[in-house]
Amino acid sequence: MAYADALAVQEGLHAHGHPDQHLLLLEHPHVYTLGVRARPEHVLVDPATMGAGLVKAKRGGDVTYHGPGQVVGYPIVDVPTGPGSTPGHVHAVEQVVIDALADLGVPACGRLAGYPGVWVDPTGAGPRKICAVGVRISRERSMHGFALNVDPDLAMFDHIVPCGITDPDKAVTSLRAEGVTATMQEVVDALVTRAVERWGGGGWERQDVAWSAHRSIVADLDADVPADASGPQLSSRVRARLAEAAVDPATAVAFTARKPEWLRVKADMGDGYRRLKHTMRSLDLVTVCEEAGCPNIFECWADGTATFMINGERCTRACAFCLVDTDKPRPPDAGEPERVAEAVERVGLAHAVITAVARDDLADGGAGAFAVTIRAVRRRNPACAVETLIPDCKGDPVSLQMIFEARPDVLNHNVETVPRLQRAVRPSASYARSLAVLARAKAAGLVTKTSVIVGLGETDTEVLAVLADLRAMAVDIVTIGQYLRPSARHVPVARWWTPAELSALKSAGEALGIPHIEASPLTRSSYHARQAAAAVAGPAAVAAPAVSADVRA
Repeated sequence: MAYADALAVQEGLHAHGHPDQHLLLLEHPHVYTLGVRARPEHVLVDPATMGAGLVKAKRGGDVTYHGPGQVVGYPIVDVPTGPGSTPGHVHAVEQVVIDALADLGVPACGRLAGYPGVWVDPTGAGPRKICAVGVRISRERSMHGFALNVDPDLAMFDHIVPCGITDPDKAVTSLRAEGVTATMQEVVDALVTRAVERWGGGGWERQDVAWSAHRSIVADLDADVPADASGPQLSSRVRARLAEAAVDPATAVAFTARKPEWLRVKADMGDGYRRLKHTMRSLDLVTVCEEAGCPNIFECWADGTATFMINGERCTRACAFCLVDTDKPRPPDAGEPERVAEAVERVGLAHAVITAVARDDLADGGAGAFAVTIRAVRRRNPACAVETLIPDCKGDPVSLQMIFEARPDVLNHNVETVPRLQRAVRPSASYARSLAVLARAKAAGLVTKTSVIVGLGETDTEVLAVLADLRAMAVDIVTIGQYLRPSARHVPVARWWTPAELSALKSAGEALGIPHIEASPLTRSSYHARQAAAAVAGPAAVAAPAVSADVRA
């Protein structure tokens, strides 16, 4: 997870007064961070020459390094103010690490007077720093935390004065350098155990992304496919990712299985449907309703509700649940924003939703087209509310800010599924980055929204934990709907969620404090979008239109 994304999530957890205690355990790409007391001369080389970023942080301490092979822990926990509260919290963070290292068999770890952090052989002739600690406490809540060296490239510390310590007798070390061969997962397990003892007195839950198996399982999986197999098949890569996430396609719902009654949709190609289809074709516009095979297309189009897709119909990502075409995209169409605005005007929309394919080939991830389209719609339709369903723009803050500054009435970005299934379902995205996008949008003062697909192999508990995370990010609107497998090449349906089960999720999420949840088998990201926005903003803020539409890109 990029350092800037982690900071956005921390700030989101810190800002909204959520009562839970949180511990984020992450790895970062190469980055050097400067604390509030850091001296610039302690960065000895240009970090860019090392393939690293340089970020100023509001934590205590000097300069340090984060990167692969290092577990970074961010406790966002209550720290009551009072004499010694900050040193006491630093001591608590250090103790969690010291106890975890003892559990892992790292000898003689402890504190070194005058030097925060955790040291190997602190009372010996050559103390070695294995874990840096830097915190910030504001409004009785902590941020930042510790960086424990498991097996990073220690040479990256040679390009800085680590933690501002100039004494050559005080080196930096790692578990690997100390002869401890614990895996990252074993280190995380030890840290979680000790963190729960320290901060989990009110109960605890844990969600992991799928851990890499660190071995080739593709050959084993291919051996399960009959030699004469023909027709569409799950790719070896998708099956390997499912196996890492503990999902067995062999136990899933068969692709040819009959759907339950509550998932059957009656086709209605009446006047409203045909009129809207004619408008889209005459303006050469693409709708995600068609591209993604949405089951609500007949209902929505008959009601004048459409989902326009800007930035073309070719996506640069290959999410394993999505029917949208993955291919080399065509160049952006400069005339598309005005055509979307004309379509909104022709149909008479009061609430337009704009979405897009992922465009990782563009420097801004397609953000500029969103901003232009929002403004075009508003010029021609000043009374129309505008909702956006955006990709993550690779987490780039500048690109995202372009969309935020266009001030959509609702900013939607989908987390899609639970952390464990992210790599299997949307390998080019991440749960953590999606939370960061939502946190940034909320910090910009926008109404935020996201969607969760169920039926991919998640458990009830995992979905509830996601809803708790979304509440902690102060997300305003959540949609939850049943996954429908588009083809045999896509991830199979693990199970059918009943209407009653989805209604129970809605009740549970609203009990957590999420202002509005749409949950039903056929709910999709923009289903009942106007009604959801009205429920959050108030009926006077979003007037009921004669015709409504979701304009998704």
